[in-house]
Amino acid sequence: MVTAAQPLVYPLSVRHLGPNWYATVMGTAVVAGAGAALAPHVTGLRGMLAAVWALSLALLVTLLGARAVHWTRHRDQARAHLLDPATAPFYGCLAMALLAVGGGALTVGRDWIGLRAAVTLDAVLFTAGTLTGLAAAVAVPYLMAVRHRVEPGQATPVWLLPLVAPMVSAAVGPQLVPHLPPGQARETLLLVCFALFGLSLLATLVMLPLVFARTLTGGPLPLALTPTLFLVLGPLGQSTTAVGAFADIAPGVVPAPYSEGFGVLAVLYGVPVMGFALLWACLAAVHVLRARRHGMRFSMTWWSFTFPVGTCVTGAEALGRHTGLVAYAGPAVLLYAVLVAAWGTAVAGTVRGLLRGELLAAPAPVPVAPRPVTVRTTSGAVR
Repeated sequence: MVTAAQPLVYPLSVRHLGPNWYATVMGTAVVAGAGAALAPHVTGLRGMLAAVWALSLALLVTLLGARAVHWTRHRDQARAHLLDPATAPFYGCLAMALLAVGGGALTVGRDWIGLRAAVTLDAVLFTAGTLTGLAAAVAVPYLMAVRHRVEPGQATPVWLLPLVAPMVSAAVGPQLVPHLPPGQARETLLLVCFALFGLSLLATLVMLPLVFARTLTGGPLPLALTPTLFLVLGPLGQSTTAVGAFADIAPGVVPAPYSEGFGVLAVLYGVPVMGFALLWACLAAVHVLRARRHGMRFSMTWWSFTFPVGTCVTGAEALGRHTGLVAYAGPAVLLYAVLVAAWGTAVAGTVRGLLRGELLAAPAPVPVAPRPVTVRTTSGAVR
């Protein structure tokens, strides 16, 4: 019999369901979104992409419901997440999950739900995701400054998450432009997306040196956090995707010479940024290989291998489209194969961890070293 002093324990309790779980939605949605550009070249791919997008939508609805229960029944834990410097940045994942699913609705989801429903769903999720992303981009750095009291040596790529969310808005927003009335409405949305691009880019340029310096001077990250090095690819690939989207939409929306300027920006910005992304991908990969040799096990941070790599797929595809070079189109296909393999691995590890009850269990308590015992002798000396 269960007494009042023995609370019920549910195998899949949402008490310890953190905002990092939205990474599963992002990682699934990007498989569909990144593959959409490759669909014309691979028979039967588009149908599978629509199914993956539907899965991401189902995951989003499920997680939104579970997180609502979490905030209702476990408000103390939800508040603890906000005040935890290691967890709070993951609130940026909520915005990116909304945006990724919304963007996928127009790229492949419309095959199943129709164009009109896809536009409506994308508009709703884009608005909600953009507002949530802006709130996270302000609130999380504010909490870091006044409540978290972090040190430069604690910097990790996770700090970038709330700052990248507006860049995702910048990348997926332009596809809504053609569905607005011509004139002021279209130009306003395009320039709003461009402003979000600048907001996220400048914030990332401020934060990234801290992360890079920590990597070089602070020693390797803890094993469980090593996969988060791939998060740096997110703003790089997503910003390249965004400028490519601006160049696609600008003609006829903004007057010359600004429309041509967006086309120039897509190449002159995208080429060097994707070059740095290649450097960082190699650096992150060797760190992950080292961590695996030292016993790194699966954790939710393995979802860092999905969405950031997906943004590099779309970024390389955009460069291939605007330069006409196979040098970018070929790597986009290769990166997509890496993305699908990483997604399959993350899904398998997550399902296994849920079935074992490991991923939703309370974190293990940090061991506390025993205090030294002092003995007072008859002479008054303390030993």
